[in-house]
Amino acid sequence: MTETTATTGTAAPSQLTPAERQAVRKNLIGIGMGNLLEWFDWNVYTTFAVYLAAQAFSKEDPTSAFLQTLATFAVGFIARPFGGFLFGWIGDRRGRKFSLTLAILFASFGSLLIAALPSFADVGVFASLTLVVARIIQGLAHGGELPSSQVFLSEVAPDRHRGLWSSWIYVSGTAGVLLGVIFGAVLNAALTPEQLDSFGWRIPFVVGSLAGLYTLYLRRNMKETDNFTEAQEAGLIRENIFMQLFRHWGAALKVIGLTVGITVAYYVWAISAPTYANKVLGMDRGETLWAGIIGNIVLIAALPIWGIIADRWGRKPVMMLSAFSTAALTLPLNAIELDNFVSLTLGISGMSMLLAGALSIMPALFAELFPAEVRTAGVGLPYSIAVALFGGTAPMLQAWSADLAFDFFPYYVVGLLILTGCTVFLTRETKGIVLDEAHEL
Repeated sequence: MTETTATTGTAAPSQLTPAERQAVRKNLIGIGMGNLLEWFDWNVYTTFAVYLAAQAFSKEDPTSAFLQTLATFAVGFIARPFGGFLFGWIGDRRGRKFSLTLAILFASFGSLLIAALPSFADVGVFASLTLVVARIIQGLAHGGELPSSQVFLSEVAPDRHRGLWSSWIYVSGTAGVLLGVIFGAVLNAALTPEQLDSFGWRIPFVVGSLAGLYTLYLRRNMKETDNFTEAQEAGLIRENIFMQLFRHWGAALKVIGLTVGITVAYYVWAISAPTYANKVLGMDRGETLWAGIIGNIVLIAALPIWGIIADRWGRKPVMMLSAFSTAALTLPLNAIELDNFVSLTLGISGMSMLLAGALSIMPALFAELFPAEVRTAGVGLPYSIAVALFGGTAPMLQAWSADLAFDFFPYYVVGLLILTGCTVFLTRETKGIVLDEAHEL
């Protein structure tokens, strides 16, 4: 097959014309900025949750107290799967570019609602309801952004370098997490508690909404992928989306199986480990924060390296090594209490380095399982369900298990990682395939 343009997903970077290289840069920046902002919004909400609770809720009002619980859990348990299906359907019917543009518009509007949130003292339960609506909007956007960007990037990537290109998804996303942490630390250092409580907590949401509008501009200038355009011209996208998903139910189940172990381990080590060490093991908050920052920097550095390895040696060996090695180390590391800065940093960094193997190529592998006409929904719905049911509940389940006579949570993580490894074994190798000439049936 002749290698031609960047948008077909078959051209090597060295073969691109100046115009094509500019299109590649626009695609990477547009995808990266959107992912960064989605993860930034997610992280700063957690960072400033105490100020949001004081602003929008009242424990003395039963309705407000119920809405506070809903606001805390709505994104993980309700909105994300709906967002995965909604934006997946849009991506397979109106195009990847349209879906990504709409997702960032939703995210920006949700951040703007939070930035302009009225206080409970001024408007009563309307403040609580506004925050819940904003979080649901952000949840829909987050549930749709990741699978839509995964598919878009996989379709524009060169076939022989799709693993490397797909690592950009978690590189940019993890950068958003780090940016949220740094933003919170800077505001805490620069403002007094009274200033933070008065107006300081609004600043990151204002920044997020404005940056979202800039990303919207970037995405409007992105070029639609050739895979979608060709499927549209061939009349392949006219069939009912539910029938198409049903026909590819095997690939959808594989997405769930491939996701569950990695996403739970990722939440445990890359996201919640510093908080767990602080609240359960009694470590200093500053030390746990820096351990998490160092671990996430290691994750960012490891992702493209694993992507290159997967493009050379295959998806299956990298995914199986990542899943089974993480499973093998989970119980030993759990037996050693990581209750000091050095051991916690080494633990988070080591596990992040292993998890990076799977995280780097999951976007490419998922896209390689489906044909163009159902690719975004086929990835988005099962992936969002798996993340919501397993990743979203992991921190709560871990904290609950720690208070029991028998802490079952580490065995739960090992079991899910083994399930992921077995799913990889049952999945065919897709390294270097030309999308839409072969796919999982």
